Formats: sequence, structure tokens, C-alpha cells
Amino acid sequence: MKTRMIKLAGVLLAGTLVFTIAYTSQTQGKEAGEAGGNVRAGVSSEFCIDPDGSENRNTTVASGVTDVISGYLGETGTADAAVAAADTVTTAAGQEAVDLSATYGYAHLGVASVDGNLNVRQAPGTDAEIVGKMPDNAGCDILGVEGEWTKIKSGKVEGYVKSEYLLDGEAALARAEEVKQVIATVNTTTLYVREQPNTDCAIITMMPEGEDLEVVESLEGWVKINVDSDEGYVSSDYVDLSVQLPKAQTMTEVRYGQGVSDVRVSLVQYATQFVGNPYVWGGTSLTRGADCSGFVLSVFANYGISLPHSSGAQSNCGRRISASEAQPGDLFFYGNGSRINHVAIYIGNGQVVHASSPKSGIKISGAFYRTPVKVVRIIQN
Repeated sequence: MKTRMIKLAGVLLAGTLVFTIAYTSQTQGKEAGEAGGNVRAGVSSEFCIDPDGSENRNTTVASGVTDVISGYLGETGTADAAVAAADTVTTAAGQEAVDLSATYGYAHLGVASVDGNLNVRQAPGTDAEIVGKMPDNAGCDILGVEGEWTKIKSGKVEGYVKSEYLLDGEAALARAEEVKQVIATVNTTTLYVREQPNTDCAIITMMPEGEDLEVVESLEGWVKINVDSDEGYVSSDYVDLSVQLPKAQTMTEVRYGQGVSDVRVSLVQYATQFVGNPYVWGGTSLTRGADCSGFVLSVFANYGISLPHSSGAQSNCGRRISASEAQPGDLFFYGNGSRINHVAIYIGNGQVVHASSPKSGIKISGAFYRTPVKVVRIIQN
């Protein structure tokens, strides 16, 4: 009888191990294989053109990264590979467990759940200064809780948010799984964005080093990306891939040059308050959703200036100026070649605010995140 009990205990323990490892593969494996904020494609390369006109690719990809990205994008990937990428795996035998909250680059993950933006304040109270804003679904590190307030850090912003608008634990992980994005970060001085995944087609625009691009699809040697409302292709050799959540944005005061009118300062402050709100094609609502020209149209309408609802038509308004002359409130236009299809408002300090894409919504970017086709001055004072 004693021997049979030992055998039965062994069978039960083995079954527990199998079940636990299988469950871990589906939960923690999914975290490590699809959502590992610390996992980046370690690509080292230099950008150059060979004498025959082909792009020179010399790529070294970090171990395990292919499965991580392809798993997210729907290509071949296995739970076993995902589990192998995890630091540790929980089993009934008492192996060390992976902290499910330590993901997407955060030690204790929190996710904003709010209609619009969540104010981040300097101290726990509604009278405290606002130091940043977290858009809906933005990720953060939870640093502590003080009554109805939670101290967080997201991006460069550290402060307090109302706890009722912040998801924690399993709820945060579930939301993060829904909203995570694969981001391609440019790792070369200047990167060509092309119409098709080959070097023989036209160049749409150029991207500077450090720019983050939304990934649509990973192809053999190429990455399909969103460029505002357009799509293009970049060589996978010259971008680093990572899985990220949106981050909070600081309220650092915009630096204005001399001679900038009060109306320009007011217009920029008005426009930037809508950062984090949604992009809706054809929309003109600053809160419920707008496309690029609809955003510009509605911001300028608040100051009694009527503009058409088309980036191409808006580019023919006002007076053309050089980018070096730009002041806050001027308009930057971008395009596919010479055809204008996107517009943004210059806010000073080398930055623009614009309704970028359905994934990014209204956001702030560097004014030269892609090559501007035209810069126009609407406000003449």
C-alpha cells in the first residue's frame, strides 16, 4: 500500500508540474514572447549604399528576439520559445516565479484607464501643480499609494495620479496585452522610408536617428510601418524593434523665441492640451477625434481663422516660409514625395503637435521627424 501511495503521489506531482508549466507557457510565456518591454532587437549596422545601388545590410540580431517580434505579429512562434525567453518559470516543484507585474519595462506595471488624459500632479491633491499627462492606456511604474492617490513614473514624468483611473495587477496586464504596440526605433543617422519593400522604388521620406515608428508588419528584411496616415517600408537592418505601451508626456514649458505674439503662445497652449486624444479620419473634434487637417482646422477656428479641411488645401493658405523662420503656430506640411498629405502645428523648440494616426492619436513629434515639404505662416503677427 505504501508503494502504491508513493507512485500515486509521484503521478500527481508530475501532473501538477505539467499543468503548471503549460499554464506558465500560456501566461508568462505570452508576456515574455509577445510583450517583453525589455526585449529589443539588438541590430548593429551602418547605413550605406553599395556602388551597385543596393543597401548594405550587416545585421546581428539578439538571441530570442525573432520569436518575440514574430510572435506578436502573427508569424511562427511557440510557447516553448517564449518560456525560454523568460527569466524564470513557476512550477509546483518550487522554482522561482516570474513577477507578472514586471513587464513592458516596468517593475510594477500600472496602466491609465481614463477618457482622454490622466493628470499627473506634483503632490497628492487636486490643488497640486500638473507636471504631466498620461494618455489612456499609457504605462507606468507604480511607486507607492497614498490614500486615494498613487505615485507613478512614466517616461520622464514622476508624480501622483488618482488611483481610481489607474489599473494595477492582472487588470493592468490584461489591458496592456490589448493595447501594446511594436515600435521600430531608427538606429542610423538617416533612414529612407520607401513605397515598397525594395531599394528600386521611390523614397517617401527620411527619418532621423532615434525616431519611433509604428510597426504594421514584419517582412523578410523589411518592416512595414505607419508614417502618420501613410504606410511605408524600412530596412529591418536600421531599426531596433521593441514592444511598448504609450508613456506620459511632460508639461515642460515650451521655450519661445523673441517677438512671438500672445496669440501664438495661446494657440500652442490650446493645441497641446489635446495631446493623447484620438485620431479619426475625416473628424474635426478635438476631444472625440480628428484627422491631421481636421485638428489644425479646429485649433485655428478657435481663434477665428477659417481653414479648409485638407492638408493640401491648407498648404495653399497663408505665406510660404523657410523652416528656419518657423515660429509657434506656423504649419509644417509633409508628403509622399512632393504630394502633401499631412500637416502639423509648430509649437517651438523644434517640435510639432499633430493628429498622427489611429494608433498614436494627437501627439508631439520633432518637427523634422520626417522631411517637411512646405512650411506656411497663417498668423501674420
